[in-house]
Amino acid sequence: MQEDWQPSCNLEFLRLRAQLVHGIRCFFLERGVLEVETPLLGHGIGTDPQLAFFTTEYCSLPLQQRLFLQTSPEFAMKRLLAAGSGSIYQICKAFRNGESGRFHNPEFTLLEWYRVGFTLPELMDEVDELFATLVAGHQLQAAQRISYQAVFHQYTGLNPLQFCHQDYCAYAMANGLPEAVALCGENHLLWLDVIFSHKIQPQLGANGLCMVYGYPACQPSLARASANNPHTVDRVELFMNGIELGNGYYELADAAEQERRFNKEIQIRQEQNLAPVIKDRRLLAALVSGLPDCAGIAIGLDRLLMVLGSAATINETLSFAIDRA
Repeated sequence: MQEDWQPSCNLEFLRLRAQLVHGIRCFFLERGVLEVETPLLGHGIGTDPQLAFFTTEYCSLPLQQRLFLQTSPEFAMKRLLAAGSGSIYQICKAFRNGESGRFHNPEFTLLEWYRVGFTLPELMDEVDELFATLVAGHQLQAAQRISYQAVFHQYTGLNPLQFCHQDYCAYAMANGLPEAVALCGENHLLWLDVIFSHKIQPQLGANGLCMVYGYPACQPSLARASANNPHTVDRVELFMNGIELGNGYYELADAAEQERRFNKEIQIRQEQNLAPVIKDRRLLAALVSGLPDCAGIAIGLDRLLMVLGSAATINETLSFAIDRA
């Protein structure tokens, strides 16, 4: 039995990680995208009810402040964009509480980048180019693009943009998800999450990258509403071998709409008795000042290493997983 002082991964994964990070830096250097660093500690935090976070106390007498370990560098990077940084990227640690398992470690590594002047399709083009560079030498299929509505209908026969409670219940009962009927009730968003994660995601990206775009408007996150379809938002998610790798948007720049979404999520957190959050007023001020038109995406590098190195669990890609930290 391996002693717990030893690394979680073998040395080959350390080399693979170093090669991956080097490849990313070379890719963005060639395109003139600036590498930046932003704080891991912040006074505000994201409001998403699906995310839990870590807090710590900053003691600087006579003041004592509660700070949050960031779940993503997104808000701080958008403040740089609003200040005129131009296109930027970052490779950093992020933290999410309560997440552990085959695909989760509470401390993980993100690649996040923003391209000023890019639309979502242009960002997807760049994602495709980056992956083609990083997976060179791996026998993978060409990248696939498919709309959320199309892939949802392909695997379920349901329309994700028009919620029919009776149809969703009938599908759940006929496809091994009877618990979803009581769990989801008439919550369209929850139905989509349950059906997508159990019946669609495992089918996506078999030996290649799959980009799913055009998410339902009830799953807006930080994306703009689509100019072509009011029922969707300009959001994309990346999948390989059924594993979610990344999440990107044509970024919302409307400060009033962003604050409305924050307030709605805070209300949901209160209704579900989740930990209280402090919305990031500095981000909102930056949006008021003016966020340039841009598209951005975050990719989990540990999960990408899982795919490239054929690892069964995320722990196999980490120098020291949480049980050995």
